Amino acid sequence: MGSQQGPHLHVEGDSLVHRLPAHTKLVGLLAFVLGVVALPSSAHLARLAMLALAVLVVAATRVPWRHVVRRMVVEVPFVVFAIVLPFVATGPRRALGPVTVSASGLEAALTLLVTATVSVLTAIAFAVTTSTRDLVRALQHLRVPDRLVQILAFMVRYLGVVTAQSQRMKVARESRAFEARTVRSWPVIASSAGALFVRSYERGERVHLAMMSRGYSGRLPVIEPLRATAGQWTLALTPAVCAVAAGAAVLVSGWGS
Repeated sequence: MGSQQGPHLHVEGDSLVHRLPAHTKLVGLLAFVLGVVALPSSAHLARLAMLALAVLVVAATRVPWRHVVRRMVVEVPFVVFAIVLPFVATGPRRALGPVTVSASGLEAALTLLVTATVSVLTAIAFAVTTSTRDLVRALQHLRVPDRLVQILAFMVRYLGVVTAQSQRMKVARESRAFEARTVRSWPVIASSAGALFVRSYERGERVHLAMMSRGYSGRLPVIEPLRATAGQWTLALTPAVCAVAAGAAVLVSGWGS
């Protein structure tokens, strides 16, 4: 399982975030996102502070921002929903330029947009600094069910293989003057998709037989256990602690309401 996530995700580097053990980053990521999601809806200042903190985490990875911005395309559905929400939500209306929108819908849209951006930024920071091998080791270390770990590992490992096979089939079709322009081309595409599925299934059978011949017993071997110092855990959990502290401050003093 030495294959990496690919150049579109993992980026080699030697930043402070890169050097953190994968399991500490994974726990820190989940705790931070849960802390931000749990913030009261009226905690706008606290949520903006968490957004600034997420930007700092991404900056600490030393990954070019153009790489990060391209990865943020996954947030587009949330952005679209946030844009539509003030116009379709019910409740008191307020003027926003030449249009009137729902006040509660506008607040919910801003909350959703900031929360989604924080979550996506921190997830990208984790993805660009953690290889597939380290991710699998982290999941094993955290006692995630072994079946789920293996499914994830093989999916990531062979996704590139299946994609390359699909690309070769596309080149083969085009070399025979095939162009998918009309409905009449759909049967050819469907036939290619079926052939790709059969080939992928056969490849999986061959891989399984090869693993069995090498002593595979149903569990992935743990070659090198992960270890982390107290300082590394503290650094990885700092954003989550900040999110919890911000939420506590809002509940106690009403800051951001």
